[in-house]
Amino acid sequence: MTFELKILGSASATPVQARHPTAQVLTVSTNNYLIDCGEGTQWRMLEHRIRPHHLRAIFISHLHGDHYFGLFGLLSTMHLQGRTQPLHIIGPPGLNEVLTTQARVSDMHMGFTVDFTAVDTEAHAVVYEDAHLTVSSLPMRHRIPCAGYLFAEKPRRAKLLKEKLPPGLRPEQLARLAQGEDLPADDQQPGVRHADVAGQPPAPRRYAFFSDTLYTPALADLIRGVDLLYHEATFLEELKERAAQTHHSTARQAAQLAHDAGVKQLLLGHFSSRYKALEPLLVEARAVFPTTELALEGLSVSL
Repeated sequence: MTFELKILGSASATPVQARHPTAQVLTVSTNNYLIDCGEGTQWRMLEHRIRPHHLRAIFISHLHGDHYFGLFGLLSTMHLQGRTQPLHIIGPPGLNEVLTTQARVSDMHMGFTVDFTAVDTEAHAVVYEDAHLTVSSLPMRHRIPCAGYLFAEKPRRAKLLKEKLPPGLRPEQLARLAQGEDLPADDQQPGVRHADVAGQPPAPRRYAFFSDTLYTPALADLIRGVDLLYHEATFLEELKERAAQTHHSTARQAAQLAHDAGVKQLLLGHFSSRYKALEPLLVEARAVFPTTELALEGLSVSL
């Protein structure tokens, strides 16, 4: 089953040519989940052929414009294109008020239901769940209430092993076994236990998204061993005092947290516009955590 992250934007607040504000799409099976929605996100989705109608839920980290100014335009497009299926929006308190006010003053009556969940940005708690995922909030430390998100895949079924299947099973019996059921004994054959004819189920995959935040070592315990971590890295370590003043992190700090949490792979993003070249941030991070990449626009990571 697909579990893939697509980077649509990796810039911080000030516009930079060829970089775009924060936005990512996580695809699990056939479902798409949008993570933050900076200005122009729907254009990035168009470029990468990601259809708005396929969005199952949208997660907003906080109410600084580079993380959500594209949301109302995206909702408007979905309305104009005739979306009718409900949409889940998960974000900090106040976001629902902003969207309601925008809809009221523009006299927009959306043709679909928005199911809004307000996140307690100081808590680590489940904020969304469906057949494929459980999503929990991660408390960030920023200038305003801000949440990261931990996307945890639900356990997948083990595949049947052809060499262990008894002969003579009917298609409907194979289908039941594939769904994880045991077959009871009948007049024609003995019972078959799913565990006896299946392999080991694949390990569930996990992705952690750290939005704007001060370096917070305690967060390592909440994401220990995740397959992929995205951590903001607005500054180089030489500007760590500036990072502390603005409630952001450095590339080295992001790498240190990835190391301490024992994650498998780190992505750096939310780069300050002062850096025309990003290679120094990558070099700084890899000195601490070698399995680091830059979350550049268009990058896809499959787990």
